[in-house]
Amino acid sequence: MRRSVLVILLLTVVFVSAVVLRLAVGPAGVSWPTGETWNLRADRVLSGFIVGASLALAGVFLQCLLRNPLASPDLIGPASGAGFAVTLSTFLAHTAGIGLSAAAVATVNSGAALAGAFAAIALVYLLSQSRGHLEPVRLVLVGVIVSIMFSAGTMFLMYLMPDRGLSLSRWTIGALSDDAPRQALLAGVALVPFAAVAGTFAAPMLDASSLGDDEATSLGVPIRPLRICLFLASGVLTALAVVLAGPIGFVGLISPHLVRFAAGPGHRIVVPGSVLAGASIILLSDSAIRAIDLGSGRMPIGIITAMVGGAVFIALANQSRFGANN
Repeated sequence: MRRSVLVILLLTVVFVSAVVLRLAVGPAGVSWPTGETWNLRADRVLSGFIVGASLALAGVFLQCLLRNPLASPDLIGPASGAGFAVTLSTFLAHTAGIGLSAAAVATVNSGAALAGAFAAIALVYLLSQSRGHLEPVRLVLVGVIVSIMFSAGTMFLMYLMPDRGLSLSRWTIGALSDDAPRQALLAGVALVPFAAVAGTFAAPMLDASSLGDDEATSLGVPIRPLRICLFLASGVLTALAVVLAGPIGFVGLISPHLVRFAAGPGHRIVVPGSVLAGASIILLSDSAIRAIDLGSGRMPIGIITAMVGGAVFIALANQSRFGANN
């Protein structure tokens, strides 16, 4: 218990430091913002927190739902599905010559992302079952294939819209925006804390569900309602993150594993710890992007999270294997 408290305190310090750093770092260097600059950076910090926390929580919930440590929004399809749906809605509006207001675009994209994320999760869940049971290896293979198919569809639609290719390619890699949709930010302010609190209170059920259906049922866990809640929560959180920043990779996979590695598998710590870890990863990555001068544009944040996340995951995998062999 003492170790878990220390981990949460450490993650809190890292998160607060990431917030302060992101507020202070700008294209011109390090300076504390005032006036309109403060408003812009504060909105970006809020957007980064919502994106990181949403992806991390979606990763935790998907790993519980599918009982697979490799389940995450970017790896098994929901992020790619949401990205494809948003790109498809953009393509249809572009082809039809329909001009929409910023508010209407945000509403359409949110609905499309939600539908795409749900479709991907449902497809992976159904195709991964064998005789009524989820097969871990089959799940990963199906998830990767579904993700690749949606990504290929996104690239095809981008090819058909050459005039929108640059902005869409940056978005599909993953990039925070200075003018994030206000509706999505407001939804995130309500949804992320609710999901984090609900997941923390439901930690005993999440712990029991990892034992298998029979064991969890014997402990009084309502498996079917729990699965429905995890399905809905992971889909909504993934869609929210995609609308705000595109399908950013590795955050939903790495954040829960970092907390489990440091504090153990109990979800009472994994859920809030993943929120802090995911938000910190996004904010620190965005600070690094802002500190790098790349001429007229900035590197998409998804490049940083993929490089750092891949390295961290390899390190965790090697450490776990070393511990198992000893």
